[in-house]
Amino acid sequence: MGSNMVMSSHCSFFLILFFLLLSASFTATSAQWVWPKPRTLSWPSPLATILSPHFTISSPYHHHLSPAVNRYRLQILTEFHRPLVPPRVNLSNSSPPLETLTIAVKDLAAPLQHSVDESYTLVIPTASSTANLTAETVWGAMRGLETFSQLVWGSKPLLVPVGLDVWDSPLFEHRGILLDTSRNYYPVDDILRTIKAMSANKLNVFHWHITDSHSFPLMLPSEPDLAAKGSYGSEMLYSPADVATIVRFGLEHGVRVLPEIDSPAHTGSWAEAYPDIVTCANMFWWPAESEWADRLASEPGTGQLNPLNPNTYQVLKNVIGDAVALFPEPFYHAGGDEIIPGCWKADPAIQSFLSENGTLSQLLEKFVNSTLPYIVSLNRTVVYWEDILLDADVKVDPSFLPPEHTILQTWNKGPNNTKKIISWGYRAIVSSSEFYYLDCGHGGFVGNDSQYDPPPTSGNSGNGGSWCEPFKTWQTIYNYDIAYGLTPAETKLVLGGEVALWSEQADPAVLDVRIWPRASAMAETLWSGNRDESGKKRYAEAMDRLNEWRHRMVNKGIRAEPLQPLWCIKNPGMCNTVHPFD
Repeated sequence: MGSNMVMSSHCSFFLILFFLLLSASFTATSAQWVWPKPRTLSWPSPLATILSPHFTISSPYHHHLSPAVNRYRLQILTEFHRPLVPPRVNLSNSSPPLETLTIAVKDLAAPLQHSVDESYTLVIPTASSTANLTAETVWGAMRGLETFSQLVWGSKPLLVPVGLDVWDSPLFEHRGILLDTSRNYYPVDDILRTIKAMSANKLNVFHWHITDSHSFPLMLPSEPDLAAKGSYGSEMLYSPADVATIVRFGLEHGVRVLPEIDSPAHTGSWAEAYPDIVTCANMFWWPAESEWADRLASEPGTGQLNPLNPNTYQVLKNVIGDAVALFPEPFYHAGGDEIIPGCWKADPAIQSFLSENGTLSQLLEKFVNSTLPYIVSLNRTVVYWEDILLDADVKVDPSFLPPEHTILQTWNKGPNNTKKIISWGYRAIVSSSEFYYLDCGHGGFVGNDSQYDPPPTSGNSGNGGSWCEPFKTWQTIYNYDIAYGLTPAETKLVLGGEVALWSEQADPAVLDVRIWPRASAMAETLWSGNRDESGKKRYAEAMDRLNEWRHRMVNKGIRAEPLQPLWCIKNPGMCNTVHPFD
């Protein structure tokens, strides 16, 4: 009885293979669509086998890896991905069904933090029912699980390549998305969905710009009035339990949660609880009688912390202490951007300070000197926006920013400001607005804007008031080299990059389409680069893969925007241009 059952199952297996070979109509020239493209993937013979319906993943226990293993196994067995352009694959008549993926991790204790090893090796042999995933850390194992999951396609049966070897490791260790949750509020589920999509794209830092002048949605045990009075309402808050959920979800997806509590500017919402420590709060941002240089803020929503008020630092230390307790991430983003002279000058005490030959830069130096050492004492590295060192009007002397404790994040003037930061000896995170700002190109949000009212014969319809227009296409993002113009030694100080979604004109209704798949473009360039083995930009080849990847993300519940008509995807290369532009 047993031998007959074995013979019957073998016959059934080869019968399935025969009919698959007979009926398959594989016309595409590409192999599997893995995003981001691995550093090295060898698949000399495009062969595939059946993934067993009883497929299992064998892995050592780890409190973050084990949930990921369970999640990926369920995803692999139930996703039933059908490529828009099926790969040209021959089904192996000698390979058994793949029964098991075995994971080996060398260091189970390595924490998720900057510079952790994310490398992995994946081997799916031709003549074995077991594939092997080897990683230095659990975080590398998670990256390998994502790659393996993307290699599986079909429905009944599921198919998986065989004779495939992958070695993979990121080029840059910091690969992130910034989301602003102050200007508009995002429920926790939207944040979790974003982190899930980040993990699928091998992005590893969720930069959470939590607070700003517009609202203070973070509930802090030591300073409850900041959220109670400074948020948009009781249903637009993030409780400590919410933060714990987001941080834990991030860990289970290999994504760090980096908090930003911006100060001393962008703090108008603090005035609802502490009006005495905030200058120019609730004033009109750009009075009609003033020049741009005398504005109180660069956009509606005024308020900056007063460096001369001792109460400022007591509140700040409570805020920082609570934030550090809520977020285990070793980086703490302290903001430091867009300090507007007019706002500080509106305060009588600061006016007196300036009349005695004090300067605004000295005020900022006092502020930094009163906060940075405290943050460092809590075992955190401080991240500031580039303005703190490069602003034309208000900036600190570099002596106040020890490079060993300080990272600077760029957002202006592309590679030029990155070069400046590196030349000072600082580590850099690149978020150049010319390439990485996802909110650009949707017009401005101020009302009564005369840019919309030119004469109809002028040929100028205005740029819609968008200061950073035009819209940043995926090609713009993909082609950006964040280490452009740097020597190999200088490039080592570039930690990586982040795309940013500022939320003046974004909320949950458009969250996914604003971010995806454009953030996927950055994800690949920071993981494996944007050039092929010969050094040529590979954006043409990436177009086809990104179309497929966007299709797969949509089927995962990520509402990514389309890049081309479906006809283009079904006819690879036919929608390309072959004429170079000057």
